[in-house]
Parts: sequence; structure tokens; C-alpha cells
Amino acid sequence: MLEKEIEKYLRDKIKNLGGIAYKFISPGNNGVPDRIVLIPGGKIIFVELKNEHGKTSKMQDMQIARIRNLGFDVRMINSKQKVDDLINEIQTT
Repeated sequence: MLEKEIEKYLRDKIKNLGGIAYKFISPGNNGVPDRIVLIPGGKIIFVELKNEHGKTSKMQDMQIARIRNLGFDVRMINSKQKVDDLINEIQTT
């Protein structure tokens, strides 16, 4: 499955929860996650999307570690199943 298909699926699922999945582009900061997901109740999740065989680059790994070190939740999602798992987790917490 293509990354853009997984990304659309994520956007749609988050929207159905009443949330927003903003495209994250930060000039001068290569490797930031693809989406910032805002969930009602004040939850923020950064999401890096890949196709099912995609791997993060060293720059992406550095940015993910940097964001996690600040205390934020960062997920790597590479399938519709992982989107569903995230949605399930959001709904049960």
C-alpha cells in the first residue's frame, strides 16, 4: 500500500474522532514527522508515515528522538492496521 493511501486513511479516521491531522512541514528542519495529530481533550501525537516496507532515515530518527525527549508521543505508521491500532488506543484511553 502506498504511503499516501495510509495517510488519507489516517486523516479520515482522525477526522471521524473529531480530531485534526495537520500536515507538518518545518522549513530548515528536515526529517520532522509527516503529521501532527490533535485529538479532542488535548492529546497530541506526531506521526511519521511510511509504506509497508519504508524505513525512517537517520535524520528522521534524530528528529523523532528529539521530539520524544521533549515528552511528546511519536508514532511510525506503515499500514491501515497500525492506523486502526492507534485509533483503538485513542478510544480506550
